Amino acid sequence: MEIKVLGSGCSRCKKALELVNKVVKDNKLDAKVEYIDDIMKIMEYNIMSTPAIIVDNEVKIKGSLPSESEIKKILGL
Repeated sequence: MEIKVLGSGCSRCKKALELVNKVVKDNKLDAKVEYIDDIMKIMEYNIMSTPAIIVDNEVKIKGSLPSESEIKKILGL
């Protein structure tokens, strides 16, 4: 599984990355987590507001800080 957290470096984006990493670690998922803050790469996903979470190249969340339970849901847990 490939998870990308897209963000501008703001506190909400960093918190989203922190939550994703926590869920991956707590559930021992075989996943690669990447943080992307390059605005041009973010635009490639048609994202206008961050944070956003992409799972296996599919946009799952954009423009809001998800809860831990929301992250678990989009990861199929």
